[in-house]
Amino acid sequence: MSLEVKGVIADKVLLTMFPKVRVGKYVCFSLLVMTDYILLLLALVSAWYVRDFIMLNVFSLNIPANIHLRLIYIDIPLTYIGLSLYEGLYSKRLQLWQAAARISKVAFYSLGIVILSLFFTKTTNEIPRFFIIISFFSAIFFLITGRYFIKKILVYVGLWQKPVIIIGAGKTAELLAKSFEDEAVLGYKIVGLIEDHVNDKPLVQHFPHLGTFLGAEQTIESSGVEDVIIATPGLKREALLEIIFRVQPYVRNLMIVPDLFGMPLNNMKVETFFSQKLVLLQMENNLASMGNKFYKRTFDLIIGIIIFILIWPILLILGILIKMDSKGPIFHIANRLGKDGKPFSCYKFRTMCMNCDDMLDAYFEKNPAAKADWEKYAKLKTADPRITKIGNALRKYSLDELPQIINVIKGDMSLVGPRPYLLREKEKMGYHFDTIINTVPGITGLWQVSGRNDVAFEGRLQMDVWYVRNWSLWIDIMLLFKTIKVVLLRQGAY
Repeated sequence: MSLEVKGVIADKVLLTMFPKVRVGKYVCFSLLVMTDYILLLLALVSAWYVRDFIMLNVFSLNIPANIHLRLIYIDIPLTYIGLSLYEGLYSKRLQLWQAAARISKVAFYSLGIVILSLFFTKTTNEIPRFFIIISFFSAIFFLITGRYFIKKILVYVGLWQKPVIIIGAGKTAELLAKSFEDEAVLGYKIVGLIEDHVNDKPLVQHFPHLGTFLGAEQTIESSGVEDVIIATPGLKREALLEIIFRVQPYVRNLMIVPDLFGMPLNNMKVETFFSQKLVLLQMENNLASMGNKFYKRTFDLIIGIIIFILIWPILLILGILIKMDSKGPIFHIANRLGKDGKPFSCYKFRTMCMNCDDMLDAYFEKNPAAKADWEKYAKLKTADPRITKIGNALRKYSLDELPQIINVIKGDMSLVGPRPYLLREKEKMGYHFDTIINTVPGITGLWQVSGRNDVAFEGRLQMDVWYVRNWSLWIDIMLLFKTIKVVLLRQGAY
């Protein structure tokens, strides 16, 4: 097929969506601003009523909030929207956890600016302190959840879409396509690929092949696409520079996926030396900071105690059911690798029979394929003969891990962290070991929300290393929310 014919195909594939994209730029901006305004009003009014309810029913004080309506309808919302414009919340495409962090920061500064203005005008008595605290958390909740669902709707109707062409169709492009699929609210839509060798590229089966590297600029120009991603990290420097210089004049945004896989990118800082044309990448180990360790431990302790208070009746009931179902102790206490490589006692509900090791050896003799699964995933994908009746139910919904909340309170584990590895797995962890033991293991983690038991051992190691190096409190919060979804849908659980 000639380049001219491919260009015609590209036009037919791409231009049908451009009217929506062009209109969507302005419609989405307006809708997001209006949505934020409405969500802030709901958050502030809710905080108003919650404050009055708590004051009356908890403190037995009938002191209604006397708040000037200008603060609710004008001052706070307009300050927030102004700061959101500055932070690019109406234009930048952010992952959920990134958007949550920026929304929280903007909400905090917005309330701070309004409070300072009231202080300097000597009208701080117009806004009760308790209302400020409640409104901050209610604003974060309404804005994060509301924005997520409005963007889902905008993506669904095709307004929050940004067509992109990917140069490359190898493993890196596959990872990119999977990331766009997982983070649908980003709105990136792959409309075609530019690749020389298509026969051995599975991604070409899912997206149109628009052309080759040699005619990349003509293909992009004829398509009208403004955003292009170069996903060929294995390309030689000279060839990569040639494609960049040829393509850049025909696009608005050119993005490049560098060969930095496994490196801590979340807080990477870029410095440039113009005189020498150098770029310096500064990487930080987030969990090496004493401040970050303190924030993480404080978060674990507060949330862990709250969770324990809420679930202790469930722990009691499950303990009784385990005791009635089979002989043996209620808890399974196993040694796991903890912080700095020191072993600790990890608490779980017992889900197996007491003679489980002998049963496993006998099962492997009859089922050699199951042994291969065990060596690869450290789990059995088939029915595990060692598991009790109540154990099956506990594992299906991850209820067997509930006692680990005791480990969290003790400080042996975290709510979110690397997988708690077995002592015998230390050698298999290789050079990843030193990074992973920088922090305590977690009840859940990145591996838990990325396939759980479907992820091979090497994949778990890479995820855990990424987490340790890129940690932030917002990543922990987002992973906790994603874990709820994974557990309810039983994704990767067996």
